[in-house]
Amino acid sequence: MSTPSEALEPAILFKTYYTRLCYFAFQFTGDKDKARDIAQEAFVSYLGQQGQVTAHPVAIKNFLYSTVRNACLNAIRHEKVVEKFAAAQEGMAENDPSVILTMIRSEVIGEINRALETLPEACQVIIRMGYISGLKNQEIADQLNISINTVKTQKKRGLHLLRQRLNPEIYAVLFL
Repeated sequence: MSTPSEALEPAILFKTYYTRLCYFAFQFTGDKDKARDIAQEAFVSYLGQQGQVTAHPVAIKNFLYSTVRNACLNAIRHEKVVEKFAAAQEGMAENDPSVILTMIRSEVIGEINRALETLPEACQVIIRMGYISGLKNQEIADQLNISINTVKTQKKRGLHLLRQRLNPEIYAVLFL
């Protein structure tokens, strides 16, 4: 660069420093695509702060290299945080009993819902109200405007059908 006025020309700056900044960023990241992105972001940052950076070629060069270095260090820090989080989640998922219990519960509930959907509609509604919503027989009868004996009969019929369709372990969970 020969004069400060040339230093302010974005196209000349880009042509002069882009390859150098990419190489510089690559030394930190080891990733060509990430290095290119960081170098481009440095130019975007410079253009956004052009009025605040001294219009001297050395100051511009220092700004660009500092911006790339800081972006690389931030990217490396972020990567380490992501890796630590992933490792913690992986270890937790394998060893944390609450995660395992949640997975089992989800599977059981899925099986129960699948089996409930195969019941006749009246049985299905009454079983859901009684065992999932926790309503008493009289409450179900009142809400559906049917006799309490009909509720008891439909519950008995629904449970019989569920017992046939579900594994014994899953059937037992329905009452827990």
